[in-house]
Amino acid sequence: MAVFEGFPENVELGKNVIIDAYATIYCHKTGKIKIGDGTYIGNGAIIHTGKKNGSIVIGSNCTVQTYSIVYGHGGCKIGNDVRIATHSVIIPANHRFDDITRPIREQGRTDLGIKIDEDVWMGAGSLILDGVTIGKGCVIGAGSVVNKSLPSGSVAVGSPARPVTNRYAAYNKTCDESE
Repeated sequence: MAVFEGFPENVELGKNVIIDAYATIYCHKTGKIKIGDGTYIGNGAIIHTGKKNGSIVIGSNCTVQTYSIVYGHGGCKIGNDVRIATHSVIIPANHRFDDITRPIREQGRTDLGIKIDEDVWMGAGSLILDGVTIGKGCVIGAGSVVNKSLPSGSVAVGSPARPVTNRYAAYNKTCDESE
C-alpha cells in the first residue's frame, strides 16, 4: 500500500528494505533515491527528491519513522544505523528573502544539502535545516531545530539546537576515572 510516484526507475532499494503502508516515495525524473539494506520506512513517511536533481541516500539499518519527511532538494545523505523518530523533517533547501522589493517566491532558494553521519538518533519532531552536517553518534532531542552543524557525539536540544554534552567526552571521562 506504499506509493511510488514520479520516476520509480530512479529508486534503488537494498535487500530487506521495508516500506510500510501509506508511505510515499517520490523521485523526480532527474532525481535519485538510494535506500540501503535493512532500512525501514514507516507508515505515512515521505521520501521526496523535490524538483530537478534532488538526491537522497539513506544508509543501511536505518529507520524513518511514521509521518517523517526526508527531502532531497540540495542533496541529503544519511549514514548507516540512523534513527529518525516520528514527525521529523529533513529539508536541504531554504528560500531566499534578502530582496524586499521582490516576492520571496521569486528569489530562489539555497540548496546546500544535509549530511547525517552514522549512528545518529533524531528525537520525535526534530527539524534539520539546509547546510547542516550532523556528526557521528549525535543525539538530537525531541522537537529540536538543527540549523548549524554538530560535531560527532553531540547531544543537542532546543530551538535552535545547542549541544548540552558530548557522548564521546562523557565516555572518555568515565573510562579515565575507572583506570
